[in-house]
Amino acid sequence: MENEKNDYKPDPSLSDRLLKTRTVIISGEINKDRADEFARQMLVLDSESNAPIYVYINSPGGDVDSGFAIYDMIRFVSSPVTVIGMGLVASAAALIFLSVPKERRIGFPNSTYLIHQPLSQLKGVAIDVAIYADKIEALRHKLDKVIADATSKSVEDVAKDTERDCWMSAEEALSYGMLSRIVNSKSEI
Repeated sequence: MENEKNDYKPDPSLSDRLLKTRTVIISGEINKDRADEFARQMLVLDSESNAPIYVYINSPGGDVDSGFAIYDMIRFVSSPVTVIGMGLVASAAALIFLSVPKERRIGFPNSTYLIHQPLSQLKGVAIDVAIYADKIEALRHKLDKVIADATSKSVEDVAKDTERDCWMSAEEALSYGMLSRIVNSKSEI
């Protein structure tokens, strides 16, 4: 049993049924494949109508470039998008969560949020490590600015908060400005 891995694959028919309700779920690791799938779903929904789209997020994060692809796609479509945080909204998932105006960022009572500086696994020759370190530092400033703009905090305050992992409960994320409200039932959305 030790070698068993979780190879959960969502049921495609269930995903199709969710799309009919203009609902998309981002779950698991944020990566290129997930970003591509999300972009296709959003473009199809947006082409069908300008009715609201609901994106539920439960993710530990992942690749920041894929996170920005999803972030940009949410901002690109004409349909208004509401994001709902459930479970864990961490790292690149927190970036995605911040892609919509604050009034359309909602959390479940037991959701948890994590913001932090980009992670790196630097390897290679010294010059390549130096170039990569510069890129990571630029990315950190970019992420801090996105968080600051979305939460009305100063970039300096966000930089202090993201120096280390900054974990927040739904209530703490509400106070921080990550979300506009906490909901207990679908009727509140």
